[in-house]
Formats: sequence, C-alpha cells, structure tokens
Amino acid sequence: MSTRVVSGLAWSRWALVWALSGWLGTAQAALFEDDEARKAILDLRQRVEQSNTVIKALGEENAQLRRSLLDLQGQIDGVKAELSQSRGAQEQLARDVSEVQMRQKDVVSGMDERLRRFEPLKVSVDGAEFLAEPAEKRDYDAAMDTFRKGDFVAAQSALGHFVQRYFKSGYAPSALFWLGNAQYANKDYKESMANFQQMLKSSPAHPRAPEAMLAISNVQIELKDLKGARKTLDELVKNYPASETAATARDRLARLR
Repeated sequence: MSTRVVSGLAWSRWALVWALSGWLGTAQAALFEDDEARKAILDLRQRVEQSNTVIKALGEENAQLRRSLLDLQGQIDGVKAELSQSRGAQEQLARDVSEVQMRQKDVVSGMDERLRRFEPLKVSVDGAEFLAEPAEKRDYDAAMDTFRKGDFVAAQSALGHFVQRYFKSGYAPSALFWLGNAQYANKDYKESMANFQQMLKSSPAHPRAPEAMLAISNVQIELKDLKGARKTLDELVKNYPASETAATARDRLARLR
C-alpha cells in the first residue's frame, strides 16, 4: 500500500474513533440527562402528591370548619329564637299582669261603689243634720219629689210608708211634718193633726216644730175648734217666741179674738 492510502485509512479510523467517542459521550450525556429528568419528575410528582395531600387535608379542614360554622350558626339561631320566645313570653306576661291589675282595680272600684251604697251618708234636712242609710235618703227623696209635684194622695201614701219603715230615722220628724201637710191637703184633718202632734212630741226642738204647731191650729180652725186653735197659737208664741212663725201666730190670735 502506498503511504497515502495508509494515511487515509488511519485518518478514517481516527475519525471513526472520534465519532464513536462523541456518540458515546453524547449517549452518556443523554443518559445522565434522562436520569436527572427522571429524578426531577419523580421529585415533582412527590411534591405534587404532597401538595395534593395538603390540599385534601385543607379541604377536609375547611369542610369541618364549615360544618362547625353551620352548627354554630344553628346554635346562634336557636338562642335567638329562645330569646325571642322569652321576650314574647315576658311581653305577654306583662300584658297579663296589666290586665289582671286593671281587673283588680275594676273589682276594687266596684266593691267600693257597692260598699258606698250601704255606708251612712251625712245629710241635712230642714236645718237638721244626721247620718242616714242610702236607702232612707232614696225613699225620702222620692216621697218628697211626689209631694212637690202636688200629687198629695201619692205623697201621703209614700210618706206614710216611709214613717212606718224608718220610724227611728233622722228623716222621721220631717217625714211626719210633710205627711201631716199632705193629709191636710187631702182634708184628712184628724190624721193630719195626729201626725203633727206626734212630730212635736218626738222632736220638740226640731226646726219645723213651730210650723207644726201653726199647722195644728189650722186643722183646729177647719174643724171649727176655735178655742183649741187659740190655745195652740198661745203655746206656739210662748214656746217659740223668737221664731218667724210666732209673729204669724200673734196676727192670727188678734183676728180670732
């Protein structure tokens, strides 16, 4: 072989060796890079799995927290409902108490009113003051209203019943006086005189006593008992000299003599 050929073959071999060396280096580098990549991938996968585990754990914790919050909100709502019911119950109780107090007040007021109907009243009749039962006052006023209307028949009946029923009443002297006047108006002279005399006997110091004596003299005149009338008038002037009725009695005595 020629030297040129040998040199060419040597170059070719060297080139082949160089190429093989380069390929082997590249292959080794590639293999190295694959291992690193694999390790990186495994590491990344491990991190991802760890992250997923953490995320899952956080999700469970979040879910638990949400359940706890919902449970707490339910408890809060329950407490609010209980407070609302309690407040409503308190308001209802307050209304009930107020209603009971009002009813109690009405009952007490009614009791007071009923008791007042039976409590003695201080009255003043014909200048005399005394205590009277409400029923006495009612019946006396009714009888006198009838008398003032001029219905002397009905007034005689009402006053007669009053005297029989309340013969110990402070109204009795006045009732006897007006009963005698009603009887006089009805020309029931004897009964009229009897009631005037009874009034004078039971209450000689009554403010109407002088008028009762003058009324007796009028009855005596109607009965044509002039002597008796003069005697009654003399007693009137003697017993009640300072009364206005005594002046009237003196005038009548002058005419009867």
